[in-house]
This record gives sequence, structure tokens and C-alpha cells, in this order.
Amino acid sequence: MNVLFILAIAVLAFVAAGKFYARAIAARLGEDKAIPTPAVRFQDGRDYVPTKRYVVFAHHFSAIAGAGPILGPTMALLYGFVPAWLWIVLGGIFIGAVHDYTTLFISMREGGKSMAEVARRTLGPRGFNLFITFTIVMIILVTSSFLAATSISLTSLWPLSKIGAREGQTFLKTVVVDGVLMGRIGGIASMSVIVITLCSPFLGWLIHKRNLKTLPAYLLASAICVGSVFLGIAYPVSLTPTVWMIVISIYVMLAAGTPVWVILQPRDFINVQILYGGIILMLVSLLRTGLGGLRVSIPSFNLAEGVQSLGLIWPMMFCTVACGAISGFHALVSGGTTGKQLSCETDARKVGYNAMLLESILAVCVILAIGGTLSFADYKSIVWPLDPSVKSNPILGFSLAAGQLFNKGLGIPIALGTVFGILLVEGFVVTTLDAAVRLNRYLFEELWSILFRKTPRLMTHYWFNSGLSVLIMWALASTSAFNLLWPIFGTANQMLAALSLLAVSAWLLLRRKRALFTLIPAVFMMATTLASLVILFLQYARQKNYILMGADVVLFGLAVAVIVLTAKTLLRPQNPINTLTGQRDLP
Repeated sequence: MNVLFILAIAVLAFVAAGKFYARAIAARLGEDKAIPTPAVRFQDGRDYVPTKRYVVFAHHFSAIAGAGPILGPTMALLYGFVPAWLWIVLGGIFIGAVHDYTTLFISMREGGKSMAEVARRTLGPRGFNLFITFTIVMIILVTSSFLAATSISLTSLWPLSKIGAREGQTFLKTVVVDGVLMGRIGGIASMSVIVITLCSPFLGWLIHKRNLKTLPAYLLASAICVGSVFLGIAYPVSLTPTVWMIVISIYVMLAAGTPVWVILQPRDFINVQILYGGIILMLVSLLRTGLGGLRVSIPSFNLAEGVQSLGLIWPMMFCTVACGAISGFHALVSGGTTGKQLSCETDARKVGYNAMLLESILAVCVILAIGGTLSFADYKSIVWPLDPSVKSNPILGFSLAAGQLFNKGLGIPIALGTVFGILLVEGFVVTTLDAAVRLNRYLFEELWSILFRKTPRLMTHYWFNSGLSVLIMWALASTSAFNLLWPIFGTANQMLAALSLLAVSAWLLLRRKRALFTLIPAVFMMATTLASLVILFLQYARQKNYILMGADVVLFGLAVAVIVLTAKTLLRPQNPINTLTGQRDLP
């Protein structure tokens, strides 16, 4: 089938959803721009910072997008093109975007609090404790997965012959491995990541302290992106995966303790220029190649191999494609950082719902790029290698597909397009790690307040909690391969989305509001993830992987406890909560 036809259907569906369905949900929620946001009410200069919507959108989109809408669809294509495409389109509209918008809106109504705090208001102290514990486990899995992925991709090598280049005729630095001339693709991305990170505080100072206007901010951010690539070509950085793990771990620990405007916001704003540019390049390339007759070559259905490597299509594909269809991590971003930065309540819909749709468009572009340019054999050799000594590298798989697509559609050299593809992922892996470790810092602070009547002074300091988050992340990433971590991360991620939708549904029902638009997705995702955990447990038991077996059991137990608690809360006779005061009305 022609790639342009497939893309057009998806884009039209997303535009219609953003225009009509999102507004219908806003009416159900009671959106009101006259209500002051937490950023305005609690401004503190560190976490609660009223910010221009375009900057918040950039931060939010780059934090939620990360590598998820690229890695998940790339992995799930093993099942075939059609199942992945259908789940991204339908899941993004009716589950993912609904989840993102409602969790962001309710977080703002609850004072910029996390979904754990929302659970406290709706499900009581037990609900709060369960959400905190579940979320900490989930964030450890997401950060470990992304840290493992980025350490591999930043050292990526690929044969020059497969990107149409020869030694001396390409800007890539080369190395010979087993008699094959390889291009150092990852080293360019490594330098770019370093340059963007070092420039972020300067841009943050200009935007927040010197009130830099919108157009100059975009131009400066774009210039930094372009400059970082040229520096990477001239001076590629070559470190081992282990060293990269250590370097990134130290960086995210420092970033998690600084004010959001110093690193988090400006770094996301710079990186999002790459993501915006990548989406535009992919859309234009797909348009031109589609008009030229480019068709998807990957099988429409490949269930036998998919089931053999990943498990039954339901539930495993619905957990493999997390970001791009639905992701519980987005609720953490909404309640952890975004909900503390929006200056108008109506911005929640424009940021929450629309950012998820844009992420879904990115995921569609990813599967079209891979499906239309890579041979199925090359795809499997990179993403699903048969040799156990070869590590899965889905970031490289996508990057090579992007390079081929840009070459076919725009005439960009394959090597340059491949480097841009890897940059498209790398910057956002790090921004996701930034946001996730900061979120885990918040959660550990809340956890200590539960466990101790008087929290020890050391454990209240953000450096302690950031350091603890990073240490656990690094330990798990260094002992488990990416392709082992991704399935349980995806399941935990989708389960957190289900739990968040349950909390949202309870919040709505206790206020006598209709909640089927959140309750139905919650039930579907909960059934999916519980089934996935059972399958994964059996797999880990065969492999004697006791660490992941333990994580699986913990996640299953916490999820069941939340389900039982939610059912008891909603079935118990009680007075409704006043939607304005947040308190229960007297009988």
C-alpha cells in the first residue's frame, strides 16, 4: 500500500480528533480559563513557574516523546505493519490523548499535584501509598531502559557500504571491525548532546531573565542545534557504553536538582527543534516518495515471528507500542512538571491532547519510514538479531530508515540523514531521563513522608533523592539488556496509564460527572497489562531472571490492590465532592 495514503488517513483522523473530540472532553471536565493555575497561585521560581505556552508545549512534548514513539513502534513492527498502525491511530485518539489531557487538567485542578496526590484525594491514604510505590518502580524501569538504549546507540557503528558511502568520500569517521569498514554514527550525536546541554542554561537565562521574544528564541535554539551537528561531524566523541552510562547518570542527577528554567526547560526547547524538524522532514519525504509510488514493503501481518519473539499480539503488542498510543509516563510529566508551568487552564487541552496527537503522528512516520525503506531482513538483523552476542539496536534501525527516506524524498545523503535520525532520538532520551529522574526525586520525597513521622534531614534534600534515583537506574541498566527491560517497562508504563485513568474516573464520578470516556480505556488497559505481566513472569522464570521476576510480582500486586481499592471507593455510599471547593458536600 502507498505510504502517502496510509499517512493521509492517520493525519485526517488526528486533526478531527483534536478539533471535535478534545473539545467534547473539555466540556465534560468543565474547562474554565478564569480559574487561576497552580503556576500562578504558587509561583516559587524553581518548580512552579508561569511560562509561555509554546515553551511549555516544547518541554512537555520533548519530555513525553523521548525515544518512546520511535523505539516502541520499531520493536512492534515485527508483528507486521497493520497491527502497529491501527493501535497507534485508534489508541492515540481514544486512549492516549484522553489520558494525557485529563491527567494534566486534574493535576492543575488539584494544585499541580501528582497523580499519587490525586489518588489520595479520591482513594484515600492507601491509594496514595500504592500509587507512590508503583510509580517509583515504573520510573526506575523507564530510566533503566532508556539509559541502556542510549549507551548503545551513542556508540553505533554501521557498514559504509549499506549507506552508499566509501572511505574518503564521507564525513563519517571510520573504523574496521572484523574486516568490515564501519562508520562511527553515534559519535556525532554524542557531541551534539554535549553542546546542546552546555548551551541550555544560557538560553534559559535569556528566556526567563531577559524575556527573549518567541522568534529570536526559536532562531537561537535552531542555530544551537545546527551548530552542534557540525561540531559533532568535526569532533565526534567516542566513549564506551559503560562510560556513557556513568556520564549521563551524573548529568541527570545534577539536572534534577536545578531550577526547571536553568536546564530542563531550555534543553527541551532546543531539542524539540530537532524533533519538529525531523517530523517535518519525514512528512515532506513521505509526501514526495508517496507521490513517486513508495510502498510499504514490510509484511502487513507477521504474527508467527512476532509471537515467537515478543509473545501473543494481545496483550504484548499493546504494551510494546507504549508512547505513540498511550503512556503512563505522560501522566507523571503532566503532574510533575507541566501542570506547574501552564499559566491558563485552557492551555491544558492545547498542550495535553495535541502533544499526544503529535506524538502519534511521529509514531506513524516511524513505521512508514521503516516499512517503506528497509528490507525486512535488515530490519530484523538490527532490531531482532538472531545472534545472542549481538545487542538489539532499534535506534540505529530507525536512524538508517530515516536516512534512506530523506535520501529518496529530498536527496539528502544517506549518511547525513542517518546521523540526523540518530540525533532525533538521542536528545530526547536524555530529556526523558531529565524529567523522569526529577519526577522520581519528587516521589521519593513523598515516600519518606509516608514512612517516617519526622523525615531525616538528609532524606529531604533533593541531591539525596536525585542521587538515589540515578544509582538505582544505573544499577539495573548495567545488569540487564535493553530487549529484556523494554517489555516489562512497556507493561509497567501502560499499567500506570490504566491506574491513572482509574484515578481520573474516580475523580470525575465523585463529582457526579460522566466518566465512560476514561473508564472504558482504563478497564481495557488494565486487562491488557495484567495479562502481559503473567506472560512475562513465565518468560522470566524460564530464564531464571529473579530481579525481573520480583519486579513483575510487585507490579501485579500493586495493580490488583489499586483495582480493589477503587472498586470499594466507588461502591461505597458517599456524598459528592463539590467541583469548586474540592470538598465533600454535607448531607
